[in-house]
Amino acid sequence: MCGIIGVIGERNATPILVEGLKRLEYRGYDSAGIAVITRDGSIGITRSKGKLVNLENRLAESPCTGLVGIGHTRWATHGPPTEKNAHPHQSRRCAVVHNGIIENYQELRRELTGQGVTFASDTDTEVIPYLIDRELDRGAEPAEAVRAAIRLLQGAYALGILIQGADLLIAVRRGSPLILGIGEGENFIASDATPLVPYTRRMVYLNDDDLAVLTRTNVRITDLRGHAVERAVKISQVSADLTDKWPYRHFMQKEIHEQPTALGETLKGLIRASDLSVDLHDLQGEVDFSQVKAVNIIACGTSYHAGMVGSYWIEQLARLPVSVNIASEFRYREPPSLPDALTVVISQSGETADTLAALRFCRAQGQKVLGIVNVPESTIAREADGVLHTQAGPEIGVASTKAFTTQLMVLACLSLALARAHGRLTREVERASVEELMRVPARLEQVLLQDGVLQRIAGRFMNARGFLFMGRGTCFPIALEGALKLKEISYIHAEGYAAGEMKHGPIALIDEQLPVVAVAPRDPLFDKVVSNLEEARARGGRLVVITSGGHGEEKLPFAADHVIAMPACGMFAAPILYVVPLQLLAYHIAVLKGTDVDQPRNLAKSVTVE
Repeated sequence: MCGIIGVIGERNATPILVEGLKRLEYRGYDSAGIAVITRDGSIGITRSKGKLVNLENRLAESPCTGLVGIGHTRWATHGPPTEKNAHPHQSRRCAVVHNGIIENYQELRRELTGQGVTFASDTDTEVIPYLIDRELDRGAEPAEAVRAAIRLLQGAYALGILIQGADLLIAVRRGSPLILGIGEGENFIASDATPLVPYTRRMVYLNDDDLAVLTRTNVRITDLRGHAVERAVKISQVSADLTDKWPYRHFMQKEIHEQPTALGETLKGLIRASDLSVDLHDLQGEVDFSQVKAVNIIACGTSYHAGMVGSYWIEQLARLPVSVNIASEFRYREPPSLPDALTVVISQSGETADTLAALRFCRAQGQKVLGIVNVPESTIAREADGVLHTQAGPEIGVASTKAFTTQLMVLACLSLALARAHGRLTREVERASVEELMRVPARLEQVLLQDGVLQRIAGRFMNARGFLFMGRGTCFPIALEGALKLKEISYIHAEGYAAGEMKHGPIALIDEQLPVVAVAPRDPLFDKVVSNLEEARARGGRLVVITSGGHGEEKLPFAADHVIAMPACGMFAAPILYVVPLQLLAYHIAVLKGTDVDQPRNLAKSVTVE
């Protein structure tokens, strides 16, 4: 995933582009660059390898100004993160920024090389400006030249395009997200709303195969045949303040501490507090839960872990069979059609390429699809039959925190709604469950008070060669998530396991140097987890136990090196509450090791290409 920003207006574009790239840097940070049409009508390009500050320094040394410009922050796909591979890429008369992958670029590159083109980069993107150049040389107007060039492209792309001598900005979308910002005397393009809200809240979300031509006072959108199309103007609810990390040191730290508020906001759209009942009044679209005979959950990464937790709840309460699938693998199995199944796709961004492809596969097979997303105008939100929104607000840190816990809150309420639709939920259980969920934000505030304890534990284990996380039931996926968080931001190898699987291999890893983190609420499976921990302790494992019921190790039936005391809670609250100490542990270890917490190496916030 990469970040795109573009502007055409009456003021210098460069500061707008740089500020926009700062707000988009979570989407990619291997390199960055801008292109502007200068006063003499030529295209000036400034690029730099590495973080955005390197580009800022270069622009301070050699200012580049103009009223029309595009910018890009890159997550490397084709070619290493070098200056020559940084965007924008240019030909004689054209500059392009690109998010996506051109699958047939090698074929196009060979064709253009045979026509005398000399390429300067290793990227797939560079064929695009040369294809546009070729059409301009044949006499095509700018929009038609772009249209003719992109007809040759196979793959996914969001494009921002400048044409030398043309006082306009062109945007094209297929597969990768791209939106327009409608201002007063100026107009914008961007990968998402966050860089645009300081200038306008009026947004247009492009559909696949839309081509937009922007001038200072007008926006015209056509399809690939050149026919005009209408796209609604939406008012963005994103707040510019939410993309500022003050007073926290990192966005991840801020977002961990925002979880009580985010969970409370999410719950408002899912229950009726007056009578403690589930009421999915935030559900957009039509899905008849009473007709569902099975549930098919599809997601990637952290969202996949949320889906695993949801599968336990749905099976236990609604008594419906549930399959949980990694999106990148799902459709390649060519699973049989299940007409009475509800497919639930989970994605923080709503743009995850593999998840979106799985959604389209299921819809083509006649299945109803419910999306759980954090971005209301995302592609998944628009294409699903029904949508439930997580009210997490913008999540800038690449390692997901509040998006995950709000997904769990939605899945908890969805499981209750399915159970009620099938006559398997008594009012007594419904009231008790809703009351438990309503208490989660306050109890999470209690958990966050353990921050100092977790910081001290992080100091003790920051140099460990690896970690083993374990849990049972709904806390098995939480163990997986804790391991993923640690890997993502500290670069320490970690594995999550179902605690009962320890004797089937992982126990071979345990010695005096290996921290074992147990996610162990006092639930019906607690005694079994205790047995697994005693086995780890007997082999010298260093035990960190997250559990309720006491504030010291004397409260456990065995000695632990560290105990994180948790508030008592039920089946729904436990996964939501117990993941937060794991988030904090990963965060503090990463800080102590000096890694880039918000922008860990090789990662991007959303994977918008396969």
